[in-house]
Amino acid sequence: MTTINPYLTFNGTCEAAFNFYKSVFGGDFTFVGKFKDMPPNPDYPVSEADHEKIMHISFPISKETILMGSDSSEAFGKASVEGNNFSISINSDSVEEITRIYNALSEGGHIKMPLAKTFWESYFGMFIDKFGMHWMVNYELESHKDYENKHRKDDK
Repeated sequence: MTTINPYLTFNGTCEAAFNFYKSVFGGDFTFVGKFKDMPPNPDYPVSEADHEKIMHISFPISKETILMGSDSSEAFGKASVEGNNFSISINSDSVEEITRIYNALSEGGHIKMPLAKTFWESYFGMFIDKFGMHWMVNYELESHKDYENKHRKDDK
């Protein structure tokens, strides 16, 4: 099975962001590495100021999806730009769970589209979290699932 694992880059707030995401989803990080943990490389010297920043972090959201991230470092190129042209899409199996996730992740952020029933028969919302990340949450309503299942059978 192919999965999509989003990778998020921050300007020094990666650890705080991932601790926030962990508080929403639960679970544990499978890897946390800081720039100070890297072997020294004269071609890419890491400044003292970057030593405590996150070099790489992995956080399983489910058995199919791993959220990964890091802080940007001047040693490896330019700084990242918050929210640069991507969203993370989350689908759930219940209105209650999608509502919980929406409410928790959007806290302190900016609502782009309130969580509500849509014309395409989903419960959907969009927001930018307090760390500048763009999110979409979605739950397909039963009437939409029934419609899709009927048409899949009709297409065979």
